[in-house]
Amino acid sequence: MTRDGILSANRPGKGSAMKNWRYIGLHAVAAATFIFLLQRYALSATLESSLLWAVTFGGCAAGLAYAQSNR
Repeated sequence: MTRDGILSANRPGKGSAMKNWRYIGLHAVAAATFIFLLQRYALSATLESSLLWAVTFGGCAAGLAYAQSNR
């Protein structure tokens, strides 16, 4: 333990950078897939509209995951 009570293994470093990018990518893909399937099949939207929403939600999810990984 360090003097502030946090284990040093929990701190971000060089080894965790790839893990963070993987987490961000998976979060974006999962959100985009979910919203695409919801729009396309549950709400019967057009393909173009579904893809636009998927890209938008995927980008927002990536931004949120990035913000969380840098806290």
